[in-house]
Amino acid sequence: MFFRTILLFFVLISQLTFSQDFTDQVPQLKRFKPQDVIDPQYGIDVYDPLIFALGGDSMRYDKKGYNIQGWVEDFYMDGSLLHKGFYVDGQLKVFKNYYPNGQIERNFRVIDLKRAEIQIYYQDGKIKSEVFYYNHAAQKQTDYFQNGNIEFLEENEKDMKYLFKRNSFYENGVPEVVFEITDKKRKQFIKKEFYPSGKVKEEGNMVFMMDMNDYAKEGEWMYYNEAGSLTKTERYKNGHITE
Repeated sequence: MFFRTILLFFVLISQLTFSQDFTDQVPQLKRFKPQDVIDPQYGIDVYDPLIFALGGDSMRYDKKGYNIQGWVEDFYMDGSLLHKGFYVDGQLKVFKNYYPNGQIERNFRVIDLKRAEIQIYYQDGKIKSEVFYYNHAAQKQTDYFQNGNIEFLEENEKDMKYLFKRNSFYENGVPEVVFEITDKKRKQFIKKEFYPSGKVKEEGNMVFMMDMNDYAKEGEWMYYNEAGSLTKTERYKNGHITE
């Protein structure tokens, strides 16, 4: 059953695991001003600490001090919908946030005990980010420029032990960095960096060193100027130049 909350109380457990009253973050009003809940860069992320699937461990309470259960709606000062979410024991399982113009800002849902997903949008309705979570971590993420081109693309191994890919792009769609696995058994990767023109800046292979939890250059690496001419060649072994 849908109902309006009169007062909004949060208890935010910080990354340092100490308790902090949510009133330090957002004024306890029946309605919220857009500037108080919309971050210019991250959007309406004020509810994120209430999402266990994303690693949040805070709880939301009603005015009597009990963990909120069921559907809850929050509103802006003008009465337009800000947030509509389903809570279980004070934590969010499904919710949507909205911009003051009525456009959805983000849509989140828990798929099962280990999986969840979220879509985040610009104010004009275009997709901004899509993230798939596995075991509280972002396993797959795609970010978009406002023109619709992909800005960033990352995919991790299921248990987050190493990357499958991490690619970034210029706003015009030209690749900026391409980093992708080529041999899962040997944990080998190819990496290329590009100039804004689309010409290759440098390229070579890398290997994931599990003992160091890091990626190191391996084999032959080639470097080019903006005209596309080869300017230098280097050879690596476990990240160290051999010639």
